[in-house]
Amino acid sequence: MIKSEKPTIFRAERSPLKVTLLVFSGSSIMCVASAVDPLRAANRIAGEILFDFRLVSVTGEAPVTTCGLPVAVSGRFDAAEPTDVLVVVAGFGTQNYATSALLSGLRRAARTARACGGVEAGTWLVARAGLLEGRSATTHWEDMEDFSSAFPGVDVRPDRYVIDGPVFTSGGASPTFDLMLHLIRTRLGMAVALDVASVFIYDQARAATDAQPLVSLGRLDGYDPRLAQAIRLMEAHVDQPLTIEAVAKRAGVTARTLESIFRKSIGETPGAYYLRLRLGAARRLVVDTRVAMADIAGRTGFSSAAAFSRAFSRAFGEAPVKLRRGW
Repeated sequence: MIKSEKPTIFRAERSPLKVTLLVFSGSSIMCVASAVDPLRAANRIAGEILFDFRLVSVTGEAPVTTCGLPVAVSGRFDAAEPTDVLVVVAGFGTQNYATSALLSGLRRAARTARACGGVEAGTWLVARAGLLEGRSATTHWEDMEDFSSAFPGVDVRPDRYVIDGPVFTSGGASPTFDLMLHLIRTRLGMAVALDVASVFIYDQARAATDAQPLVSLGRLDGYDPRLAQAIRLMEAHVDQPLTIEAVAKRAGVTARTLESIFRKSIGETPGAYYLRLRLGAARRLVVDTRVAMADIAGRTGFSSAAAFSRAFSRAFGEAPVKLRRGW
């Protein structure tokens, strides 16, 4: 990191992060969703607002995505509005938006923000504002050659996403989802990131440096494959939990080795993760359904409603009945 640069947002830190997403007409609805929905899910899983996001447009009116769906925004982009992170999401027609006023606004916002970035064609606007000069970046694979010609001072890479100091860029919808999972993982831990991925039944997390055309093998990059196998076993036995010894045996390791794998990869024991997995499933049933508490206890492997309530209260700070009333 250059001495004058702000500390990265991609680090262990639980303080709320204020995120402004500037969305343009012509964007892909999948890019918008991939940028914002993982953050929304992380807040829900954490039970608190750790990503304070808002969507804005240049005019304050709803931008229309390529599929014809408008995106509701909270107002107009104001470069003077304090934010920690500015994310520019754009698609077709970016050349029509690159006015001197907009580019000046992007530069002004970037000076005070801790980080800024571009999603898909949003990278073009970030580059035209001069924020990528001398840095590494990526964009959608269809635009790679033109982007390189337009910005010779940028080290253009075919990666899925690129983080270079306080600036990040992403090649499209799926890489943006990976980028947001990476942000969640680095700030809140691997366990929360896994929970967020599970919300979307998303098991294709890839490394940033994977080339964009690479076919996913549905793996957890950089993590022991026995971790994924153990977690899948736990997920399949939420209602009738296996012992950790049984999980380890089915994963082909000893209980001691499994504990070492979990501590290294997730930072907690298999037992603690398994309990949190079950309580996460229980919390979704409490908040999203009207299923009776006794039935929720049974579905998530607790011997009684009382035992479930005690474990739930320890984990989330309030009884499940109280949470349901207040949600």
